[in-house]
Amino acid sequence: MTSVRRHLVWDWNGTLLDDLDLVVRATNVAFASAGGPEVSADEHRVRFRRPIADYYAEMLGRVVDDEAFGALDRIFHDAYRAGLTSCALAADATAAIAAWPGSQSLLSMWFHDELVPTVHTYGLTPHFSRVDGLRAAVGGGHKAEWLEKHLAELGLDGREAVLIGDSLDDADAAGSAGAACVLYTGGLSDPARLRTSGHPVADTLSQAVSIARALP
Repeated sequence: MTSVRRHLVWDWNGTLLDDLDLVVRATNVAFASAGGPEVSADEHRVRFRRPIADYYAEMLGRVVDDEAFGALDRIFHDAYRAGLTSCALAADATAAIAAWPGSQSLLSMWFHDELVPTVHTYGLTPHFSRVDGLRAAVGGGHKAEWLEKHLAELGLDGREAVLIGDSLDDADAAGSAGAACVLYTGGLSDPARLRTSGHPVADTLSQAVSIARALP
């Protein structure tokens, strides 16, 4: 049976872009600025969650209010930008994109004005009918409302779409919008957590697309 889900929404960080190491380095720069601990990649994957302020509060052992989070978020993104040229796409990203027969778009919780030229730099812009990032000065929140806006701009009902992402927040956003979700274990989240979500899980992006194509 052909899937009724004709549109694929890609996540960016940790999904199409292989930036785990950079995210961990930038997170540690932010933590160090606040006298916090150094986190390993494995620990980050297990403990990271949204809202990111809650994750920071847990790791720093104190309340992180809006002002404190704003300062930490700026430090994180400054460090992230400085290392971005070191990041490559996931190994099979271009093959996975090519394997989807319908329309595709990209939705990231990274800042829109930086996301759009970066996606273009990697040569992916022609594949997407729309590229949306976060249109806010400070990030860290949930993806659900942004996915609903993204689909609305595309003129799509959630039931027509499937999201491929690397976090439980991606799954929650998809569920809120009525979309399906396939979770990718190669990104920023602990695979064991993803496998307990009840959503289909893939170890490669190509496998994720194969699963997405078979969804009812």
